[in-house]
Amino acid sequence: MDIAVIGTGYVGLVSGVCFAEVGNNVICVDQDIQKIEKLQNMISPIYEPGIEQLMEKNIHAGRLAFTTDLADAINQSELIIIAVGTPSLPNGEANLSYIEQAAMEIGKAMNSYKIIATKSTVPVGTNEHIQMIIAMNTQQAFDIVSIPEFLREGSAIDDTLHPDRIVLGLDNQSLAEPLTELHRAFTDQIFITSIRSAEMIKYASNAFLATKISFINEISNICEKVGADVTEVAKGMGKDKRIGSSFLSAGIGYGGSCFPKDTDALIQIAGNVDYEFQLLKSVVEVNKSQRYKVITKLEASLGELSGKVVGIWGLSFKPNTDDIRYAPSIEIVETLIRAGATLKLYDPIAMDKFRERIDHPSIQWCENAMEAAVGADAVCLLTDWEEFKTVSLSQLIFIMEQPILIDGRNVYSQEQIQGTGLKYYSVGRPDLIGVSRPKTLVR
Repeated sequence: MDIAVIGTGYVGLVSGVCFAEVGNNVICVDQDIQKIEKLQNMISPIYEPGIEQLMEKNIHAGRLAFTTDLADAINQSELIIIAVGTPSLPNGEANLSYIEQAAMEIGKAMNSYKIIATKSTVPVGTNEHIQMIIAMNTQQAFDIVSIPEFLREGSAIDDTLHPDRIVLGLDNQSLAEPLTELHRAFTDQIFITSIRSAEMIKYASNAFLATKISFINEISNICEKVGADVTEVAKGMGKDKRIGSSFLSAGIGYGGSCFPKDTDALIQIAGNVDYEFQLLKSVVEVNKSQRYKVITKLEASLGELSGKVVGIWGLSFKPNTDDIRYAPSIEIVETLIRAGATLKLYDPIAMDKFRERIDHPSIQWCENAMEAAVGADAVCLLTDWEEFKTVSLSQLIFIMEQPILIDGRNVYSQEQIQGTGLKYYSVGRPDLIGVSRPKTLVR
């Protein structure tokens, strides 16, 4: 098909590139001139492994183009995909201003029948609202469909090319066949629903995954009090096919552009129909408090934080992305600054974006993990980048002021800590003193 994608953020850019990769002609549209110039030169505005290679391949093949001319892109296309942002408003509701603007411009530009597909995450009923806006701005016939995305930052290309399922929300059943054929290049697991059900599937999926994360974090807090190991507990739980092992890694909570935004939005959606989503409210509260476990462990091991030097390993909300939106590192760093600590920060990719968000005289920006540990009273691992898994832990005791390592992602095993001389504190597991003698567990 000939496809126009409106918006070149994570969802729009990855979707556009992957649709081109399987043989479609794709024009990606954005009003940001500088972003489009970068994309035309095969420079991605987002960090996503493999994206620039696929951009280059499909641009050279003539299947992928980038433009600021929305009207021209729409006129050339059969399918228009809306993939603009829907950030949270202060009350937690989704901000639909960008999608409303896109709908109005699409309506004004249409020159013939089009299929309009919404990939942006939107509250239930939004597609009907979009339909009205477009209808007010065109005399052309069109159909609206909802095709929610389920990609994960850091593995977005693989998630798009090899999805668990495709959800097609449509009310005009004649669209089922062409849209199924379009997506069959990715998978044959294609699920057709009503538009409203498709809108809800996206929110319900993310809310459930967020619930699993907050649940295992609550279990981890109990494990610390009773002397159990949450990694063993999670592994035992995950062997149950009814539960599954994914999203059962205890740590310092979820972040990113989806889970925080979508859980807040679903709470508001429920509230708008006079339903109090008590479970999801608790999930959000647990997640907010979980990231401060790092601060609690620092205070327990160092006492007064004022004047202490703290190394931070990892700033992005997860590995393989430079995204710091709702990252636990933000609250942790801000709390440590207020406490009077000196911070030594390092992340393999997200340093520049974090510095745009927080820059303070008490922060030192480091070029690698070991530099962030030099002279530190404690090191806190906040993002489980692969790089940190291969750090020489035995060297830390020689370069740190105090050999305290707080692992917010449970990256290291007891065997890795033994013999290092480190005082090791993780999440939901017994604390360890890495002395060179038989294993000693310390409460």
